[in-house]
Amino acid sequence: MPMTQKTMLETARGVLLTESRAISRLADGLDEAFAHAAQLILECKGRVVVSGVGKSGHIASKMAATFASTGSPSFFVHAGEAAHGDLGMITRNDVMIAVSNSGTTAELLTIVPILKREGTPLIAITGNAESPLARYADVHLDTLVTEEADALNLAPTTSTTVTLAMGDALAVACLVARGFKKEDFARSHPGGALGRKLLMHVRDIMRTGQALPVVQSGMSVLEAVREITKKHIGMTAVTDGQNRVLGIFTEGDLRRLIEKTGDIRDMRIDEVMTPRPKTVSEDMLAAQAAHILDESLCNQLLVVDGDNRLLGALHVHDLMTAKVI
Repeated sequence: MPMTQKTMLETARGVLLTESRAISRLADGLDEAFAHAAQLILECKGRVVVSGVGKSGHIASKMAATFASTGSPSFFVHAGEAAHGDLGMITRNDVMIAVSNSGTTAELLTIVPILKREGTPLIAITGNAESPLARYADVHLDTLVTEEADALNLAPTTSTTVTLAMGDALAVACLVARGFKKEDFARSHPGGALGRKLLMHVRDIMRTGQALPVVQSGMSVLEAVREITKKHIGMTAVTDGQNRVLGIFTEGDLRRLIEKTGDIRDMRIDEVMTPRPKTVSEDMLAAQAAHILDESLCNQLLVVDGDNRLLGALHVHDLMTAKVI
């Protein structure tokens, strides 16, 4: 018979409660073995190599990715492939984390003697403290669960969730111990939102050269309008003979000027520009420039050097295109 909505929700809640209780028991049971495992990882001069087979292999792969992105260089090796050549990737300077709920995975047990002979530290994460893998390991982390979350108590559900949580706990403990910061995280995630906010500078996205709208002091307003129209950024910078910024003239300024005077043909740009406009340096973080635009309720910023010489221009659309905002 098809499940009713009520039965479906009750089943889902049961799964989540079973797994959350298992994680709570895991937290309560942490002891010096966890601290020992974390210390081995912190002292590792090579890579943290994580291995497993089947569902444990999927969890191991995610563990390796988490370690790698949080300051512990790491990679995943399938235990079966390790026994057929990939074991050459692992050295005595590495730390091996072997993941197996039963602790009896044949592919892992095949490579353990070689690891021991090489002197590679071995951390085993299993649900069976009496298993061969647990006994051979330098450190064993117990992830025993009393029940899986499925109705048959067979599918790897609670056990994989608990193992994944143990890996996260190890990675974060090492992250804190290393003093890992947002900037460190961003360096390993340059394509993500945080990476763009913490690593991208104004110089990376500002408009320069022929794309930069600029007119000289003394030019007519009509010439400034032509420059604005040509460069498609909604404004133009006004500079002196040494390329120092004197002011800015925007499309908004133009509309207000026409409403006020009507005829602008004989006007000079120096008469109507906004003097001492907001400027930023090319070394400023793009995210900080975005904050300045937001605070000042404007769409453009001029980029200058220490002598107030014009280097570039930044539009809010440039920040959006770069996905900084």
